[in-house]
Order: sequence, then C-alpha cells, then structure tokens
Amino acid sequence: MKRKLRLQSIAVAATALFTVGIVGTGFAADTIKIGVAGPHSGDLASYGLPSVNAAKLVAEKVNANGGIDGKQIELLIEDDVCKPEVATNTATKLVSSGVDVVLGHICSGATKAALPIYNNAGVLVMSPSATNPGLTKSGDYPNFFRTIAPDDAQAQVDVDFALNVLGLTKIAVIHDKGDYGKGFAEFAKKYLEESGRADVVLFEGVTPGAVDYSAIVQKVKRSGAEAVMFGGYHPEASKIVSMMKKKRLDAAFISDDGVKDQTFIKVAGEAAEGAYASGPKDTADNPLAKVALQEHKDEFGADPGAFYQNAYSAMLAMINAIDAAGTTDLAALKKALQEEKVDTPVGNIYFNEQGDAVGVGFSVYQVQNGVFVEM
Repeated sequence: MKRKLRLQSIAVAATALFTVGIVGTGFAADTIKIGVAGPHSGDLASYGLPSVNAAKLVAEKVNANGGIDGKQIELLIEDDVCKPEVATNTATKLVSSGVDVVLGHICSGATKAALPIYNNAGVLVMSPSATNPGLTKSGDYPNFFRTIAPDDAQAQVDVDFALNVLGLTKIAVIHDKGDYGKGFAEFAKKYLEESGRADVVLFEGVTPGAVDYSAIVQKVKRSGAEAVMFGGYHPEASKIVSMMKKKRLDAAFISDDGVKDQTFIKVAGEAAEGAYASGPKDTADNPLAKVALQEHKDEFGADPGAFYQNAYSAMLAMINAIDAAGTTDLAALKKALQEEKVDTPVGNIYFNEQGDAVGVGFSVYQVQNGVFVEM
C-alpha cells in the first residue's frame, strides 16, 4: 500500500523525516525531474537563490529516505534573471530536458511568460512568490499553483494598514510598470478609492533601473502625499527611499513583498529605517518552519532569504502530490493538490480549483534597527 509522504513534527521527533512508499510506480524515467527556475544571478538573485536552497534540502532528505516510490529526485536548476524573455528560454530548456514538475518561477512577469510552454507540455508549475492575481484567476494557466497569496489580498492588507493603523488620507501610488508592481499598485489604488477615506494624489509608473528618481520624488512632494505606496522590487525601492531622505520628504513608505528582503535594507541603509513592506505571514512558531530554518542554518551557515519557507512548502506539496497520485500526470497531480492537505512550514495547506493555496496570507512589516519586524 502506498504511504503518504509527510514531514514529521519536531514535537514527535528531533529531526524531520520523510516517509515514502517504495512500491508500485507510475513513472517511466529513472528519476523524477524537478525544475527550479528563478533569478539566480543579477539584482534579484536574493529572491531566487533561497528557493534553490530549499529545493536542495528537501530533495536530499527525500532521496536519503528512498525517494518517491524508489525514484530519486533530480533537480534541474535554471536561471531566468526574472526576465520574461529569458524565462521562455528557461522553460523551453526544462521541457526539452524532460522536467516533470517545476518549482518557480519567482517573478510574476517571468512566470507569466513561461507558463504557456509548461502548459502545452502538461507540466505542473508551483511558485513560492509569483503573486499576480491573473496567474490563477484568469483561468489561462490550469497548470499553475502557488504557496503565496495573490496581490489583490496583499494590496488590501497594505491599504487597511495605511488607513486603519497609520490614519493616512493622502497617498501617492507609484509602480515599476511591470506585471507584478503595476498589478499591486492598481489594486492599491482601487481599494483606496473605494474606501472613501483617502485620496490617491498621484498614480504613476517609474522606469526600472533608472539611476535617479528625483523627478518622481519631487512630484510626490508637490502632491502633498503623506505616504508613498510602491509596487515593485527592492532595487528601485531602495533608490526611491534614499532620494526621499535626500529631498527631506517626510512621508511614509509602504511597499510589497518584492521589497521585503534584507537586500533592500542593505542597499538603502539608514534610508530604509521606518519603511513598511508586506510579506508572507511570519510562521516562526510553526514546528516545520523551525525545522526548515535550522536545516538551512546547518547546511549553509546563515538564515534563509525571501520566500524560502514558501519554496520549501511548495516542494513538500508537489512531492506529496506525486507520491499520492503515483504519477506526474498533470490531471492527477492537480486532483491530489486539491484534495490532499499537507503540513508545510507555511501551514497545513491545500489548493483551490484556481491553484491558490488555502491557509496562507500576508502581514505588514517595518524596518526597525536594520531588520524587518512584523507589525
């Protein structure tokens, strides 16, 4: 009889162990190939490399305990630099290599570009971080799942915080024009306007990678905004908050999980102090999160970076589905993901028909003394 793969609680055992059936296989190849796609170099590598580490740790653990039905996991790691035009090549390469499932991609734009290629090949994709709502809600990508909540939920959390906690009434909403950043900003604008409690005094996009953001900061200053709500990633955010400090713009800075990364603090320095950013809820008290964190410290000598727990959870969810289904057939995996709950570092989760994880959410964090603190 097949036995469901699970990660035992550290309340029961001092270390986490996988239990996997070793009988009856529906797999044709010698190994189960799991792709790991995301930015592993460039400015956004700090978002992608934690997922690589998570995949390595989970795969090593599963393989050491007999694999999945006797099949060892083989990781195929590919760098997409978070660029859509590169992500299509990455997806094509992985499909050509016979990938069975994919952990990734990381950025929403890159994910959106790659998904049709995987869908045509019948390959399941699960992202720890791609939050654009349309990736699940459009119905265009039936092969896509994620272990993070979408941007409409994230924007609502940030707007509620701005209105109910900070009491703001004039907010400038800016974004980086990308699928992720602009999508977040549009939802933020919508929720602010629907609240009837705050004015969106500026809504504008900026050019990613620009050397200087003094022009947009001047516009924010002239608008009389009490806060900047930014949709995008840490490279632009760090430059914007630095320019705000330089221009003596006394306004709160509120952003998304594309900014909630230690690299933002490292690059922005003192200008990052007091900034707010939403991110996945802190699951530090979850026993499996503690196991995953300690594994990273033991193996890599440091705390993990952004989306590590979500990536670790995605690996567990996919492996559990493969084990339960006895195959890597997309339809069978989808059925398992929607019907089988699995214990993960982000909670006991399953997935709805659209592919969103049920049981995950966002919190708002503030930079205090050089670290993000959950509010």
